[in-house]
Amino acid sequence: MARQAGRLRQGQPDRRGDRDRQVDRRAALPVGGRRRRPAGGGGSDGRRRAAHHRRRHRRSRPSGTAGAPSAASTEGPADRLEALADDLVPRPPAEGAVEPGAHGGPAPKEERTPVLVGYGVKTGAVKRRTRKTPGQGAGQPGQAQPAQAQPAQAQAAQSQAGQVANPERVALPGHVAPAEAGQIPAPRTGQERAQVLAKPPVRKLAKDLGVDLATLRGTGPQGSITRDDIHAAAQEPAQAAPTAQAARQGAPEVAEERVPIKGVRKMTAQAMVASAFTAPHVTEFLQVDVTETMAAVQRLKGLPDFAEVRVSPLLLVAKAVLVAARRYPMINSAWDEAAQEIVVKHYVNLGIAAATPRGLVVPNIKSAHALDLPSLAAALGELTETARAGRTQPADMAGGTITITNVGVFGVDTGTPILNPGEAAILAFGMVRDAPWVVDGQLAVRKVTTLALSFDHRVIDGELGSRFLRDVGAMLEDPLRMLAWS
Repeated sequence: MARQAGRLRQGQPDRRGDRDRQVDRRAALPVGGRRRRPAGGGGSDGRRRAAHHRRRHRRSRPSGTAGAPSAASTEGPADRLEALADDLVPRPPAEGAVEPGAHGGPAPKEERTPVLVGYGVKTGAVKRRTRKTPGQGAGQPGQAQPAQAQPAQAQAAQSQAGQVANPERVALPGHVAPAEAGQIPAPRTGQERAQVLAKPPVRKLAKDLGVDLATLRGTGPQGSITRDDIHAAAQEPAQAAPTAQAARQGAPEVAEERVPIKGVRKMTAQAMVASAFTAPHVTEFLQVDVTETMAAVQRLKGLPDFAEVRVSPLLLVAKAVLVAARRYPMINSAWDEAAQEIVVKHYVNLGIAAATPRGLVVPNIKSAHALDLPSLAAALGELTETARAGRTQPADMAGGTITITNVGVFGVDTGTPILNPGEAAILAFGMVRDAPWVVDGQLAVRKVTTLALSFDHRVIDGELGSRFLRDVGAMLEDPLRMLAWS
C-alpha cells in the first residue's frame, strides 16, 4: 500500500490496480443475458481462472468485422458443456477416416498429443526388446518378426531352407522334433556341452546313475533332458556307444566282437551242455604229497628206455589211474539211457584234455591199459604234439572211457571238471608246489598237489569214488605201490 501511494503521489499510474480492475470487468461480461460473478475473489487463483476463460472466449469468437455480435454471447449452458467435453475427450474419427499410424494411413507426428490427463507417450520414442526364439542359443538375439504376416509360400520356403541349413534347429517355438527310430544322436560340441538343459533333480539322478549329460540329447521342452532320458541311457549296455573320453580323443574303439560258433568250439559246447545237464556231477578233492613221485620222474629220465620220450609227472598220474581203474572196474563204465543199463568197460581208452588254438580237445589213447610205461610215455608225447599242431582227427576223440585234465600247467591248484559225454569219471591234476607238510611228526617242506575227481553219481557211489581217489593218491605218494597193485 505504501508503494502504491508513492506511485500516486509521483503521478504514475497504478498498473496493478488497472490490471485487477480489467480482469474483474472482463470476468463480469454478460453471457447469455446474465452477469457472471467473478471467478475468484482476487489473487493468483482468480487471475488464472480468468485467463483460462479469456482464452476460451477468444477461441470461440468468430473472425469477421469488428463490432459484429459474437457466437459465444448467444450460447447457452448446454453449448458450453459440449465445448468443454470436446476439449477433454476427443471425438471418434469420422466414417471413412484412417487413424494416423495405422496400416495405409498417414504417418504419425513426432510431437506429443494431449490426452485426457497430461500428454501421451511420444510416438516412436519407445523400442521393444527383441525376443529370443527357442532355437537360438544364449548371446544370439532373435530376429524381430514383422507386423505383417508373410505369405504362405514364403513361409514354407523359409522353413525348408532353415531345415536344410540347420536340421537340428526347431521349426516352431516350444516344439522339439522327435528323433528318428534307431538314430544315435551325434555327440555335443563344446558350446552345446556348456548349455545342457536339465533340472537339478535330473542332474542328481544322472550323477547317481553314472550318466554323462553331455552325451545325451534331451527330449523335453527346448531340448532339455528329462528323467526318462536318464533312465534310458542307464539301461543301455556300456558297449552300445564309445565312452566320452574315446569320443573326445576321436580314437576308434571296438566295443564287442562276434565269433561264429563252429568246428571244435561247437562240438565242445554241445558235449559240455549234454554232460552237465544229463549226468549228476559229484566232485571230491584230495591233497597229496608227491615228493617221491617227482623224485621218480627224475630217475626215469636217466634210464635208457626213456631216452627218446618225454617223462613228466603226468606219466605217473596216468599210470596210477590205469591201475586204480583195474582195481575198481565200475569207475570205467558208462550210463546207457536208451537201454537203461550200466556198461562196464574192461578196457581203458585214456583221454587227455588238451588246450589248442582251436579250443579244447580230448583225444584218447586206445587200449592204454595194455601199454607199459615207456610205451605210455611215447603215446602221451605223440598225442600232445598232434593236438597242439591241430591235426587231431575225430576218430582220435571218440570212444574214451575215462579222462585226465592237467590244469596244473596253467598254474591252477584244482577245479571241478565236467565229464566227457559217455564217461563216468574225470580226474583233474593240479599244480605241484612247495608246501609245509607233516612227515613223521615233523614239519617239512614237501611237493604237494591237489587231485579233484568228478564222477557220475548215477553210476558211481560216493564210497566207490572215494576209494578210487584215495588209491590214486596213495600211488602218487609212493610210486612202488603201482608195481605192487599192477
